[in-house]
Amino acid sequence: MKSDVQNTARLNQVFAGAFAIVSILTMAGAFADAPGDSLHLLARTRVEIAPKSGKFEVVEKGVDIDPKRTALIICDLWDKHWCDGATARVGVMAPRIDATAKALRARGSLIVHAPSDTMAFYQDTPQRRRAQEAPPAQTPIAFHWNACDPSVEPPLPIDDTDGGCDTTNKMYIAWKREHPAVEVAPQDAVSDQGREIYNLFVQHGIRNVLFCGVHANMCVLGRSFGIRAMHMLGLNPILLRDLTDAMYDPHSFPYVPHERGADLVVEHIEKFWCPSVLSGDILGDPKKLNIAVAIAEDEYHANETLPAFIKDEFERDSRFNFVILQSDSKTDFPGLETLKTADLLVMFMRRRSLPEDQLKAFRFYFDTGKPLIGIRTACHAFQNWPDFDGAVFGGHYNMHYPARGTMTVRALHSAAGNPLLRGVAPSWTTSSSLYKMLPLNEGCAPVLDGTWEDKPAEPVAWTTKQHGGRVFFTSLGSPDDFRNADFRRLLKNAVLWASDHAIEK
Repeated sequence: MKSDVQNTARLNQVFAGAFAIVSILTMAGAFADAPGDSLHLLARTRVEIAPKSGKFEVVEKGVDIDPKRTALIICDLWDKHWCDGATARVGVMAPRIDATAKALRARGSLIVHAPSDTMAFYQDTPQRRRAQEAPPAQTPIAFHWNACDPSVEPPLPIDDTDGGCDTTNKMYIAWKREHPAVEVAPQDAVSDQGREIYNLFVQHGIRNVLFCGVHANMCVLGRSFGIRAMHMLGLNPILLRDLTDAMYDPHSFPYVPHERGADLVVEHIEKFWCPSVLSGDILGDPKKLNIAVAIAEDEYHANETLPAFIKDEFERDSRFNFVILQSDSKTDFPGLETLKTADLLVMFMRRRSLPEDQLKAFRFYFDTGKPLIGIRTACHAFQNWPDFDGAVFGGHYNMHYPARGTMTVRALHSAAGNPLLRGVAPSWTTSSSLYKMLPLNEGCAPVLDGTWEDKPAEPVAWTTKQHGGRVFFTSLGSPDDFRNADFRRLLKNAVLWASDHAIEK
């Protein structure tokens, strides 16, 4: 095993130069061979803003691929895993993977079932022989496990050195076959060997390789037929990001919920290896992002300004489904069960004393590491949670300056190039009073500040993280602000940024 890793490291160094252009190739013509009956996918990559900056922005672009020159590899979707948590998540995923395979198969794509270490189960089947009997093809690489080579790509963003199981289990070979919910059709192939699979691809003229299955941080990347190998072979790997999972225990670095850990691995793949897409692009039912909007304040007419803003800016955007939760009571906020299925929470609340079960609904959402946007009074949303502001948004609200005159809002030089400021003027004025928010917690990154009369500048918009999830807060949000095109663009950008969508220029 050690020699394989060393060989892999030397091999990866040869291909190091390819990393700098993988996103460019993917987006600028690698899929240009698609005919009229093409498969249209919205591909997502992450492009470094400046060389060696370590800062990436999301790039989404439609690509068209020829389904007949496309293969789907179903990686290690075993019937049982030694980790009970992994087994349960695969059980949820398997029917959707089967539906995706059926849709691609119907359009002429090659489906490759790759449940490693289970070839005895498929011995003498036509699908197994199809892979074994494909004519040998010359290859530029040797086929073995492709480990993460720090000289080529950074270490993975999660610690999986203990096996990554989030339930208490012992390691053993628990699998015997692929998950039975996935059909192995007569025209499919079965193999767990990179050489056999590449032979098949050459035989069938495959250029584009879709990946689903488990686990993204291990086998999907590292197997001899995995993403690293396919990239080295000059093919176009594409990850189905909603049909994969990670082996990650939240008790390990970076100490985030399991779902967030899996997302971090997907982001790593998008940065350094290949784009990702959603299965909905193939099945024709792209999932809408559920955005919960919690409005509970009686000073700034948020019940009017925020719904109107959402209608104006997002009514025609099919990617989002907004659910507005509103309460005029200071001690009751019904409907919070919506937070369980929310993908993003937007808060415009002020000084509520909620019962423990309702406060728990908010705490549960924050603890998941899902994204969050806070507007104006959200920093003091709860009377019975005194340290909420610092714990969640990273600020320390200490009242505000008098509501007279004007505040000048300015973009910070340190935030130059930040996608949140795209389309936003470098300076404007507002009648909103200036909140006193300093000091900000470590890890907060201000993008705008404000000044009033001769008082020191205060941050009025910043980003931070909560359990690994994206958080945006702005102390702006008066009716005057919602009439301002720059504030509206800032808030729209924040929704796109928090939900991990590209921000248009």
